[in-house]
Amino acid sequence: MKRKYTVLLLLFTLFLSACGANKMNEPITVLDHTGNEVTFPQDKPVIFFFITTYT
Repeated sequence: MKRKYTVLLLLFTLFLSACGANKMNEPITVLDHTGNEVTFPQDKPVIFFFITTYT
């Protein structure tokens, strides 16, 4: 039964990835911890690290 759910999840993920756009039209802009805007470049691959804390 667990294997069946895994296969369904993988098929669903494949379907969602096939429906997406190949390239984003607008750059991604987020705020860092000090409130400064950070824009990710679209012309080269970027690694994004997201660290969160629960207080």
